[in-house]
Amino acid sequence: MGDLFALQSDVTSRIANALGVELIAAEAARPTEHLDALDQILRGRATRLKPNSRDVYAEAISLFEHALALDPQSVEAQTRLAGTLVSRVLNGMSDAAAADLARAQALVGQALVTLPRYAFAHFVKGEVLRAQHRWEEAIPAYETALAFNRNLVMAINGLAWCKLYAGSIEEVIPLEEQVISLGPREPWIGHCYYLIGTVHMLQSRTDEAILWLEKARSAGPAILFNQVRLASAYALRGETERAAAELAEAQRLHGGDLFSSIACLKAFPGAWMGVPKIRALYEATYFAGLRKAGLPEE
Repeated sequence: MGDLFALQSDVTSRIANALGVELIAAEAARPTEHLDALDQILRGRATRLKPNSRDVYAEAISLFEHALALDPQSVEAQTRLAGTLVSRVLNGMSDAAAADLARAQALVGQALVTLPRYAFAHFVKGEVLRAQHRWEEAIPAYETALAFNRNLVMAINGLAWCKLYAGSIEEVIPLEEQVISLGPREPWIGHCYYLIGTVHMLQSRTDEAILWLEKARSAGPAILFNQVRLASAYALRGETERAAAELAEAQRLHGGDLFSSIACLKAFPGAWMGVPKIRALYEATYFAGLRKAGLPEE
């Protein structure tokens, strides 16, 4: 009986200590009490719910920068600004990717010094590492974010991308299914469908790839590479006319040279990445399909 009371006391003490740490962390993570800065943060977060575009990124960055100018110690403003900068890089909409990444890295570093248990800051750190192609290092950053907040679905999505690039392709779809289960109404859910479709394509399950890529188109029509993925998948299935139409539409919507040749696609960061095993899968499926769809080498 004495041991039982001692155990009960020990458990109670552990719970109290854990709650104390969590309450301190939660209090520190609260948005700034500077009302003008808080207003800018909320406006920036609302802007980030819009479909990604250069204008949306510019607007959100401006709002978070204004918040940070009003309250330079705001962990929320630092982290949201860093996250938006790195997202702009990952989505191919930055004109100064190296500068954006360097600034994001510095901002999230400041935030983690102030609040080392802030889940969203660990997620943004993972995003920075992913954008730097440091996939193995990014994985524990995402896992730390999830240890602090198991429902942070953005971190699960980032983890899935890094698992793909690091070669653990079999782990990707279960992770994205977890995201879909936890956040089926997330505004960026189309990106999860897109990654699932990509994995099916890389593993030569063409029908499943088309199903998920079409779902991604319906959920998020602004996903940069979705139409060229579809062009490749339709070509692999022998529907070359439909593939050519998808490719032409991607070229029309994007403009520029990105979708003008295989060489231009390969020169774009993020078009195909990963360890040699994953790059070989891209060659055998994605690029093989685009060649069948009529995309020239040069």
